[in-house]
Amino acid sequence: MLRALALGVLALVLVSGGMFAFISPPRLLSHYDRLAGGRAGSYPVATGVPFGSHGQRLDIWAPNDQTKAPLPVVIFWYGGGWAKGDRGSYAFAGRALAREGFIVVIPDYRKVPKVLFPAFLDDGAEAVAWVQANIAQHGGDPERVAVMGHSAGAYQAVMLALDAKRLAAVGVAPDFIKAGVGLSGPYDFHPFTSDRAIAAFSEWPNPAETQPITYARIDAPPLLLVTSDGDETVRPKNANNLGARLTALGATAQVTNYGPLDHEEIVMALSAPFREKGPVLADAAAFLNTHLGD
Repeated sequence: MLRALALGVLALVLVSGGMFAFISPPRLLSHYDRLAGGRAGSYPVATGVPFGSHGQRLDIWAPNDQTKAPLPVVIFWYGGGWAKGDRGSYAFAGRALAREGFIVVIPDYRKVPKVLFPAFLDDGAEAVAWVQANIAQHGGDPERVAVMGHSAGAYQAVMLALDAKRLAAVGVAPDFIKAGVGLSGPYDFHPFTSDRAIAAFSEWPNPAETQPITYARIDAPPLLLVTSDGDETVRPKNANNLGARLTALGATAQVTNYGPLDHEEIVMALSAPFREKGPVLADAAAFLNTHLGD
């Protein structure tokens, strides 16, 4: 993840005598984002909040200016191939979206190999249920909730936006999610070819049930599907195919391609130090504001 930070990691290791040697690239990016001014305009409302039935926890970020509260809500899931990642490493995403005027919830979820599909999605559904029941206490508007994620996190977000039965199982109405943004997500990737996908999904008896494109429906919430020609990890066909299927059904779907950016650069562009890579944050915020309203 975030291979483009490798030289920065090396420089920090050399300067610091190794104190950053074992920090994950996303966590290092969050540290770099904070030093580069990324923390201005937002703050952590709460960290390590318990939710769900398996010891999951979540963090909440908010803008400094809450004069228009209650504010629209974005639930953001991080990537990591369903096998790694943690909410604290993606503080840069929480800060960025909060500065745009959203209450941001970043939940953890269980990982492969301890669990397989659909356990991590069940964790995501429990996060949505927690938001429905509790976000008003933290300045969020439960009537204006969107989902968002990168890579495996985009899979989480889009699957939960499309598969109404999974939300219904935790007491959430099918129309609770009002919009979604998927950054570099896999939505149409069977037959499984990557080691990560094989590990997470191959034991499920009906592969079609693992694919977001299977759940495309006319009444799906509006979705912004971000991809890039430079992404060699999750190919653009995933966003293209799902976008085309939703559009053919009459749903609202927008596919945005950021050309040469690679898989990691798409999410890096949310951070203050790398925002010039592309208008990912601005475009996502504009889409969400359009569909969440005031």
